[in-house]
Amino acid sequence: MGSIPQGKETTQPHQFIGYWGYAQRRELEARLSLVKTPHTKYHKFSHVDSRVEDNSYPIWNVACIGFQQESIPPIHFQTDHTERIAAISASGILTDSHVIGSFLPDAWVNLQGSDGQSPAGGDAPKGSRPKGERLILGREPFGRVPLYWTQQGEVIWFASQLQLLLKIVEKPEVSIPGLYGYSCFSYVPNPLTPTTNVFAVPAGTELVWQSQPNSKTLSAPIYKRLWEWSEASEQLKDETTAVKQLQILLQQVIERQISDLKDEPVGVFLSGGLDSSVVAALLVQAGVKVIGYTLDFGDAGIPESPYAEIVAQHLKIPLVKVDASPRQIQKAIIPTVQALDLPFGDGVSVPLFLLAQRASQETKVIFNGEGGDQLFAGWVNKPLIAAGVYQTENPSGQETFIQQYLRTFHRLWGYEAQIYQPHIYEQIQNLHPEEWIAEALDPAYCKAILHRLRRAALMLKGAQNIHPRATALGFAHGLFVRSPLCDLPLAEWTFQVSGELCLQGACEKYILKRAVENWLPPEIVWRQKRGMGVPLTSWCLNEFWRQIGKWLNPGRLRVENRFSPHLAAQIAASQLGATLQDRRIGEILWLLIMWELWRVHVFGEKPGKQSFDHPFWLPQQLWRFQKKWQA
Repeated sequence: MGSIPQGKETTQPHQFIGYWGYAQRRELEARLSLVKTPHTKYHKFSHVDSRVEDNSYPIWNVACIGFQQESIPPIHFQTDHTERIAAISASGILTDSHVIGSFLPDAWVNLQGSDGQSPAGGDAPKGSRPKGERLILGREPFGRVPLYWTQQGEVIWFASQLQLLLKIVEKPEVSIPGLYGYSCFSYVPNPLTPTTNVFAVPAGTELVWQSQPNSKTLSAPIYKRLWEWSEASEQLKDETTAVKQLQILLQQVIERQISDLKDEPVGVFLSGGLDSSVVAALLVQAGVKVIGYTLDFGDAGIPESPYAEIVAQHLKIPLVKVDASPRQIQKAIIPTVQALDLPFGDGVSVPLFLLAQRASQETKVIFNGEGGDQLFAGWVNKPLIAAGVYQTENPSGQETFIQQYLRTFHRLWGYEAQIYQPHIYEQIQNLHPEEWIAEALDPAYCKAILHRLRRAALMLKGAQNIHPRATALGFAHGLFVRSPLCDLPLAEWTFQVSGELCLQGACEKYILKRAVENWLPPEIVWRQKRGMGVPLTSWCLNEFWRQIGKWLNPGRLRVENRFSPHLAAQIAASQLGATLQDRRIGEILWLLIMWELWRVHVFGEKPGKQSFDHPFWLPQQLWRFQKKWQA
C-alpha cells in the first residue's frame, strides 16, 4: 500500500459522477449540471472547450463533488495505454495490487486507447481531451467503495453514489429484483441496485466497454475478474509456523496503513471483540495515538462496552462511550439512511453512524476490525459446516447447501407469499436468490468447506454489505475509513492455512487468537463470540412501538403497493412463521423500516397518507393483553 503522491492528497472524502459515449455534449453537460448544488464543491476534469473535437471518438467528462477546490483528488494515473479519470479510496491511501502490478484506489474509472496506445494519442496536443476508445470501471475485491453505472442511448453514466445517478435518470423506478434481493439478504445483491436499469460493478471486477467509431455505438460490457479468492494447493498445517507468519503479516498491514499518518490521533471503533481489539493493539504497538470509541446501549441488549473498557485499560488509551439510546437512534435514523445511499437492513447501521459522528469531532481517520470474521472463520460457519457434512452424506436432502446458506441471513426468503402484494409476488416467481450467491459458493475455487464459506463471506456479506456500509457512514462525517484486516496479502495467506487452524473444535478464529494472545487480556482473546448486541426487538416492541405505526403504517404500505399492508402487525405478533421469533422480530421490522425510509428519503417516493387500522397506536402492554385474551 502506498501513500498518495505529494500534492495529490485529498483533504476530505469525495464522490464523482461522469459520462462517456456518443451524444450531444450540450445535452450531457446540462444533465451533469443537475448534480451541482450550493452546498457541494464541484469540479470538472475534462477540457470541454477543447478545440480538438474528433466526432469518431466518445466524449467524456467527470464532476467531483465534496472536496476543496484547491485540492484536486488523486485521480491521475497514466501508463502507455491507460489514463485514469476518476477514483476514490476509502482510506485515503492506495492499495499495492501485486496481482496487476500497480497501486490502486478502491474504485476507478479508466480510459484506454486502441492497440495499447495512450488514450490521448502520442501526438495529441498538451491538454487535449483523451480519445479513450474503451471505458473501464473497476473495484478492488473487498468492496470498500461502490461504483454504479447506467446506459442511456450510446452513453454510459457512472457514479460512486447512487443518489448522483438518480438525478440523471428520468423517472427512476424501483427494481423488483433489487427489492427481492434486499428482503433476502438485508442488502441489494450485486450487480443489482434498488433502481431499474442502474447496476453496480461487482467487487474485484472490471467492466469494459468498447466504442465503435464507425457506427458511433458502444459494445455490451465485458466482465473481467481481477481477483479470485481460491484455496491454495499447499495447505499450511504447522501451528507454530502459522502463528509466526500471521504475527508478521499483521504488523506489516499496520505499517502500510499508517505510512501517511503524522502526529494526529486516529480513532478505533472498539466493540470489545477480538478483531477491533487486535487493530487497536497493533496501532498502539506502532506508536500511533489512538482514541477508542464504543457504543453504550444502556441496560438493553448484550453489553459490550465493559469489554471495550478492559481493552482500553490494557492498552492505556482513552475510551469514549457513545450514547446509542433509543432517543439518539431515532434522531439519527433518517440521516443514516441518507448517508448509506443504498438500503442496508442490519441493525448496526445507525449505531455505527453515531460512532462516526462522535469520532469526527476529534479525528479524520478511523480504524475498524471489519473483515476478521470473513478471514478467520467467525462463528456463523459452524452450522454451515455441519450442513455441508450432512449434504455430503445425504445428497437427496430437502435443502441444498446453497439453500442452507441462504437461511443464515435470517431474513424473508421463504416468506414471499405472505409478505408481498400479489402482483409483486407474481413478478418474483422466476427469480432465484440461489443464483445470486452460487458463484461465491462454487466448489471449483475452494474444495474445503471452510475455505468455501470464507470465500462466500468475503464476496457477499463483506464486499456487498459490511465494507461499503462502513465507508458510506465514515464519508458522511468526512472520515477516511481504514480496515486493516482487508489486506490482500493477509487475505491470500488465509487461503493457504488449513481449516483446522481457523476452526479448532468449538473455537473459532483459533490461529488469530494464538497469534495475539500475548497482546491482549485473555478474557478478550478467548471469550466466546457473541456479535454486537443491538437490542432491536426490545426497541421495536417498547420505545419504538408507536413510531413503527408511522414507519410501517398500513396506509403508506397500501400506497406503496409492494408489501402486505398489515405486515408489521403480523411480525410483531409472531404470525409469519416459527423461525421469526424473539430477536428475529426486531431484525425483520428493522429491515422493513430501513427500506421504507430509503424509498422516501433517498429514492424520493411520496410516503402516502397514514391510516389507523393498526395496533401500534395502542399502548404496547394493552396490545399484548388483548392478544392473550383473543388466544
